[in-house]
Amino acid sequence: MRNNLVLTDETARHPFRATLPPHVRASGERRDINSVWEITTQDVKEFLMAYCACFMAASIFLA
Repeated sequence: MRNNLVLTDETARHPFRATLPPHVRASGERRDINSVWEITTQDVKEFLMAYCACFMAASIFLA
């Protein structure tokens, strides 16, 4: 497949990113990875409930 009509940008540093339009490639505001992943107590409670439910279901299935 040839994309001769697609304008490329050499500063994109990747063939796929080079084919994207400038407004998609523009990051605007970069977010810090640490600010994205905030774990709350509600997240921990939901994880433990799901883990316990799956553990019980697997135990009952294998018993």
